[in-house]
Amino acid sequence: MKAIVSVVGKDKKGIIAKVSNCLFDMNINIENISQTIMQDYFTMIMAVDATDCGLKFDAVKDKLNSLAEQMGLEIHIQLQSIFDSMHRLDTSQKEL
Repeated sequence: MKAIVSVVGKDKKGIIAKVSNCLFDMNINIENISQTIMQDYFTMIMAVDATDCGLKFDAVKDKLNSLAEQMGLEIHIQLQSIFDSMHRLDTSQKEL
């Protein structure tokens, strides 16, 4: 299962380490990562592969939600197929 994980919150030490360790503990591989700091806010988007995870999607969401609560962050995960569908332009429409 491929998924997209997004992380947003007030910048502080350890965000990347704690989120990546949480994913590692669930046997989820980070395939691509983009992160930046905008003003005082940390933002990160990761493409991950949870093929070897062994947990149901809701259990993964729960673990990430728990970490988000502990750190005062917003962490969201969604299946890559849903993410791709939501962000694909409908080219069949000729007019806006």
